[in-house]
Amino acid sequence: MSHEGTAAPELRSGAEGVQKSRLVKTLRRGDIVLFIVAAVISADSIAVLAGGGPEGLVWSAFIGVAFLVPSALVFAETASTYPEEGGPYQWVRRAFGRTWASIAVIMYWITNPIWLGGSLAFIAGSVWSEYVFPTSAAGDFVVKLVFVWVAILLAIVSLKHGKVLINAGALAKLFVLVSLTATALVHVALHGTAGVDWSAARPTAAGFLAIVPVALFAFVGFEAPSAASEEMHDPQRDTPAAIARGAAITLVAYLAPVLAIVLVTPADRTADTGVMQALEQSYSVFGPASGPLLTITGLAFVYALMTQGSAWMIATDRMQAVAAGDGAFFTRALGEFSARLGTPVRMNVLSGLVATVFLVAATLLVEGTAAAVFGVVLTQAVSTLLISYVVILPAMIRLRLVDDVPRPYRVPGGRTGFTVLASLIYAFVLLGSVAAIVPGVLEGLLGIDYDFLDEWGVSRTSFEVFTIGTLVVVIVAALVGRLAGGRGAARERPLPEPETSSL
Repeated sequence: MSHEGTAAPELRSGAEGVQKSRLVKTLRRGDIVLFIVAAVISADSIAVLAGGGPEGLVWSAFIGVAFLVPSALVFAETASTYPEEGGPYQWVRRAFGRTWASIAVIMYWITNPIWLGGSLAFIAGSVWSEYVFPTSAAGDFVVKLVFVWVAILLAIVSLKHGKVLINAGALAKLFVLVSLTATALVHVALHGTAGVDWSAARPTAAGFLAIVPVALFAFVGFEAPSAASEEMHDPQRDTPAAIARGAAITLVAYLAPVLAIVLVTPADRTADTGVMQALEQSYSVFGPASGPLLTITGLAFVYALMTQGSAWMIATDRMQAVAAGDGAFFTRALGEFSARLGTPVRMNVLSGLVATVFLVAATLLVEGTAAAVFGVVLTQAVSTLLISYVVILPAMIRLRLVDDVPRPYRVPGGRTGFTVLASLIYAFVLLGSVAAIVPGVLEGLLGIDYDFLDEWGVSRTSFEVFTIGTLVVVIVAALVGRLAGGRGAARERPLPEPETSSL
């Protein structure tokens, strides 16, 4: 294993040593659990999963057991074996080299600022205006802009202080979801279900293909905390335990609210009902107090969305910053961690600017063909997170097969068990990627009706042009960034290894 892909860690240059000396060990096991809750549990995905009705609940449970649980196991082993800052970037670099690592990580990273500005901000703005404080068109844009940049600010502040706010966001999210589940059960006890047709729970291929991309996107992210591995007190012991607890919480936190929405929402409205709309229905059990309670819950919901975006920014910006510092993304200046804050401020700001661009675009393109095209680009850009695992998972499998290093935690079955589980996850990822890139193709092969124009608002040809175009732009950016970063690194004169290190 002497080539770049699987060699032991290289001796670090003095410049890199200075960067690592700026990392402060601040994350304990409980922080990692709450970080997973903040990042992985997506309230917007819950509404989409519930939109499938009883069948959506069945498929969500199946994918949770068949995909989420194996994912937690294999990522727990890999993250505890390679406790290096940057997480997946380091894994792919070890397995396949810097170029593949740069492609995987830019796909992983770019999803999140686009999702923050093009999706989360709009959900938060809608909830704020409807349940907290009504806003005008201009006021609505200000709320969304503030939402984006406060989320970025929470990623910029030192992790010692930022983790407290992220933890509070995770607890706020659990408060919203527990409130929904508990009051829905009370509502059902008092008024019965909203006419749920349980015969509709019968699984179908069409239902599976409709829900699998959303479910996979909802259930990924257990590796996110590993981006800050060298900011953990004991990553090799704490990461597996934290992922196990986080996975259990995540599975329940998805399935219970989906069930609650199905129970209290009429079948003909589930496709259009979000978490807050379901809460409005179930909170009717409180009578006149339901209004103030909805306002409080709406505030908690908005804050949970904000810290969800921040948690992903903390993770993905660190990955991309480590790539930049390693000469794999344009300039090492983007990889600098602040000496005062210990965070990659320049990369955080870059993410904020990307999020703002998509916020402005989504605000301006609100109707007609332009809006439909933007929706395609937004969907595809967000899907790059799932597509990044097309590279990350083979890297993990390769390292498990050829890199003979101590593994503090092993999945059941050792090397064979790891390979089988990772291959199962990979099959799901490939299926979800095909469904994201060329929707309707699998349905066509199975003889399932799929009205493409009605679903997307553009023709299949236009869709594929923008879909493939989005992927090409991201991959070209990765390759150009790798080339520019490599040349910049080659011009730098390595400094001697520091005599001491805080890590």
